[in-house]
Amino acid sequence: MTFLASPWRMGLGAACLAIAGPLLAGPALAASFPERPLKLVVPFPPGGGTDLVGRIVAEKMGEYFRKPVIVENRPGGGTVIGTDYVAKSPPDGYAIVMGTFAYAVNPSLQEKLPYSNETSLVSAGMVAKAPNVLVVNPQRPYKTVAELIAYAKANPGKINYGSNGNGTSAHLAGALFATLSGTELTHVPYKGAAPALNDLIGGQIDVIFSTIPGALSYIKAGKLRALAVTSADRSAVLPDLPTVAEAGVAGYDAQAWYGFLVPAGTPAPVIDSLNRAINHAAETPTFQRLVKEEGLIKVTGDPGAMDRYVRAEENRWRKIIQDAGLQPN
Repeated sequence: MTFLASPWRMGLGAACLAIAGPLLAGPALAASFPERPLKLVVPFPPGGGTDLVGRIVAEKMGEYFRKPVIVENRPGGGTVIGTDYVAKSPPDGYAIVMGTFAYAVNPSLQEKLPYSNETSLVSAGMVAKAPNVLVVNPQRPYKTVAELIAYAKANPGKINYGSNGNGTSAHLAGALFATLSGTELTHVPYKGAAPALNDLIGGQIDVIFSTIPGALSYIKAGKLRALAVTSADRSAVLPDLPTVAEAGVAGYDAQAWYGFLVPAGTPAPVIDSLNRAINHAAETPTFQRLVKEEGLIKVTGDPGAMDRYVRAEENRWRKIIQDAGLQPN
């Protein structure tokens, strides 16, 4: 006897397949990803700290996936150009952008972004945080944070602090310092860290909240005087330096960070695969050596941990920017 499937049974079977399809596709998608080379966009020029971290992570992710991860520098707009490029890329995991301090503060400093931090990109994972170091020209009379604050209060607006651009960690570390210490400092933005440091050494400006890698050789050579590090904890490469908070500015904490973002809508199994590759890269001896030499703090975890950190940073710096009276561009 032959039994014919009823239309109801056929409809039920189709519905079950429709429900099960995405569930079955997840593991299969994760198993097959990636099938071609990936692209990591670094939204800064070649040669800087972000580029260095990105290239090492890309190399180690490539080894993990057995597929090349090609680094592409797309600088400009305070990281907006490169970030927007990835935000508008297909949500398939093959385009990744490095997220940094600027990503969290741009919504508060840019009048109109071409993408949304809330809806355009999602986190894939972090690898490190990076404290800055408060350095001054050694010919200046202040040798401690307390002396710097006293001088600034006695000479309001006369201390110029340089940075490698508006919205960078060096800029906002200085703004936070002025707000919490009750001082008035004048910001002088440069087009990069090198010219700012050169002018600090030359005496054209007084202070920089520099990245540690950028200033370390000058500190060791005696060309710059280091007063404190900007993180909540001391730096392993400058262990004798106090933190700014330890030196008397209660609540002070300003750090750069390095993470990775992909377009919203990227399948969760693909994001999980990327996260495993990013965490693997951070555990390699090559990256551990970078951490030690550059004064980084290794920070890894799942995408949710990075999401929570970035959202907290956005909220924290929005208030700092408002309190400092900084206006969006």
